[in-house]
Amino acid sequence: MHDQGFLRKTPPMGIYETLYAFQSSFGKYMGGDGTHPWSQGYPLTTQLPNGPKMPVSVEIGHDDLKYPKAWGQPSLRKTIASYYNHYYGANIDFENVMIFAGGRPGLVAILTLLQQDIEVQIASTEYTPYYDMLRFAKSKYSVVESGLSNQFYPTISDYLEQGEASRKLVLLSNPCNPSGITRTDDALNDLVQQASYGKNGLLIDEAYELFHSPPVSAARFIDNIDDSNLFIAGAATKGLQSPGIRIGWVIASKSNIEILGNFSSFGMGGVSRPSQIYAEKLFSRDRTDLAVRAVPDYYDNQRERYAKGLESLNIELFSGDGGFYHWCRLPGTLNAQQFNEALFKHGAAILKGTDCDMRRMGDESTLNQFFRFSFGPLEKDSFESDIKIMENVLSNL
Repeated sequence: MHDQGFLRKTPPMGIYETLYAFQSSFGKYMGGDGTHPWSQGYPLTTQLPNGPKMPVSVEIGHDDLKYPKAWGQPSLRKTIASYYNHYYGANIDFENVMIFAGGRPGLVAILTLLQQDIEVQIASTEYTPYYDMLRFAKSKYSVVESGLSNQFYPTISDYLEQGEASRKLVLLSNPCNPSGITRTDDALNDLVQQASYGKNGLLIDEAYELFHSPPVSAARFIDNIDDSNLFIAGAATKGLQSPGIRIGWVIASKSNIEILGNFSSFGMGGVSRPSQIYAEKLFSRDRTDLAVRAVPDYYDNQRERYAKGLESLNIELFSGDGGFYHWCRLPGTLNAQQFNEALFKHGAAILKGTDCDMRRMGDESTLNQFFRFSFGPLEKDSFESDIKIMENVLSNL
């Protein structure tokens, strides 16, 4: 018997290590009754104040049980193109849109299919699985400083002037996960113009597009996406409040969408047609007209409430004005691992800052006192108990 096995060992993304440790300590899955899912990156899946009702069912016919299109069903692709054209003044058609089973598979596909001379530029503080994606895709990448020295906001020149490769792809989340820092208006326009043309490219993850007032997308700043190297990744997971249907999309030039579709033809086989039908309902204009106001309104209020609550506990915040996270630093010499282990006993958990370190330096990371606090899945009436639990834990550490 051979010990080495047949598959490459692949660790889970950082949040799963926290979830496994939590279950082992508390005896329940995070998100169940009696737990406090501050580590979790999902939104409420119920109707928000002044928001649209969530569809409760879809009708499935015999045709919907057939194989899906490799690029996604044309009707959903047209619906998504219409959404960006209406709300952001974009000029895209359905051939600029491809459907994936969530946002992450689209990102993985792009990174895996990059030409070998392209170097990915990524901030040192970013969305946890980017590190895993880059390693899995065997992408060349260079880490750009994003920390206290620049308030977690690398400049465009930081991204484009580092590294030795002549061709670069900038990869970032906007609003940023974990910090919520958001590039808007002129700053976002400058990024699109400088990083999306010629020898450079831009892969911008807009999962939290609606969690900013007003909603924000790079689609507003591109004149002809077919002349660019811009990739916009979106998902029904967050703003449309439906992580369970696993629908995401990539917007790019028609030539790049064709390549991604060719990959899907053998590597993915398309995406569930019933899920795509549900997504079409989510994108109905009467729903999105409500969602583009209700989602940012609700989460702006939650962001402000939890900011005040966390700061009252001497937790320092470095959060932006987007997403549904607070990016926090613990007081004194307390580190996030110690904090998490104490929280587990109370049915709570946070995401350690070290899991958002693209250098993966463990205990040596400059982020070992940082943590990401999610108010995404939290009801308004949980606020007082949430802050009380944190207060009790901190007072005993």
